[in-house]
Amino acid sequence: MNNKHLSMNKDAKIYIAGHRGMVGSAIVRRLQEQGYGNLVCRTSRELDLRDAAAVQAFFEAERPEYVFLAAAKVGGILANNTYRAEFLYDNLMIQSNVIHQSHRSGVRKLLFLGSSCIYPKLAPQPLREDSLLTGELEPTNEPYAIAKIAGIKMCDAYRDQYGCNFISVMPTNLYGPNDNYDLANSHVLPALLRKMHEAKEANQPTVTVWGTGKPLREFLHADDLADACLFLMDRYHEKGLVNIGVGADISIRDLAYLIKEIVGYGGEIVFDSSKPDGTPRKLMDVSKINALGWTATIDLRQGIASIYEAQFAPVG
Repeated sequence: MNNKHLSMNKDAKIYIAGHRGMVGSAIVRRLQEQGYGNLVCRTSRELDLRDAAAVQAFFEAERPEYVFLAAAKVGGILANNTYRAEFLYDNLMIQSNVIHQSHRSGVRKLLFLGSSCIYPKLAPQPLREDSLLTGELEPTNEPYAIAKIAGIKMCDAYRDQYGCNFISVMPTNLYGPNDNYDLANSHVLPALLRKMHEAKEANQPTVTVWGTGKPLREFLHADDLADACLFLMDRYHEKGLVNIGVGADISIRDLAYLIKEIVGYGGEIVFDSSKPDGTPRKLMDVSKINALGWTATIDLRQGIASIYEAQFAPVG
C-alpha cells in the first residue's frame, strides 16, 4: 500500500481489540488524550474473536484503518498450566483471525502485543529481541508463549508475502489501571498492594511475601506502554519485534518495602523462603526502542502511588 508509512491521522478509524483489559484500556485512553475520535471497540460478548466468520463480518462492515491487537486469553501460572489447550487454541484463533482479516480488508497497519514469556527460560539477561527461539521455553506457560510467538511470526509472514505493515511489540511486566487484584492469580505487584492494604485495614502485625525477596523484576506502567505503542505505530515499520520496558529492575524485597511505605502499612514484612522464588531475573534490553527515540517516563513510586490511590483509597 502506498500510504502504509503515513502517521495515523486524527480521523482514522482505529480498532482496539481487547479494549477492556489493562493494556487495551490504556491504549484507548492514550488515543483519546491525543485526539483520536474514531475508535472501534467490541466486547468479547459482542464479537468472539475465536469465530472466523464473525471476525470476517466485523472487518467487512467496519473497515478499520489501524488495529491494536491487545486481545488475548491471559492468566497466572496456575491457569496457564491447567488450561494448556485453551491457552494455545484461544490465542492462536484470536490473533490468526484478526491478523488475517486485517490483511484481507486492507488495514494500513497492525500492532500485535506479545508477552515476555516468548523468550527462552534461560535466555541471557537483559533479554534481547534476537534471543527469540534460541532455547527452551518455561514449561508452565509454554502453550501461551508458543501462541504469542506464532503471532509474531504471522505478522512477519504477512509482511513478507503480502507487504502488510504489521509490527510486533513485547512489553515487560505491567501494572496500572484495570489490573488484576485477585490474590489467587494476580501478579506480584498488584498482589502486594492488596495484601498490604488489607493488612493495614485489619491492623495485622505481619505480611508474608513468598520467597526470599531476592529475584529482580522490571515494571512498566500501562500508560507508558500505551504511549510506546502509539509511538511505534507512527514510526516503526520493520519486521521482527520491539521490546518495551524501562530498562531497570528492582528486587521483590525492595518492591515490598516500597509498597509498604506507599500504603502506610506499619507492620512487619516476613519473607517465606520455603516458597519458590521463580526466575532469578527478568529484565528487558530496551536499547532498540530507546534508539528510535522513546523512553519510559512514569517513575515506579509515582506510578504505584497513583494506582493505589485510585484502586484502594477510601472515598470521601
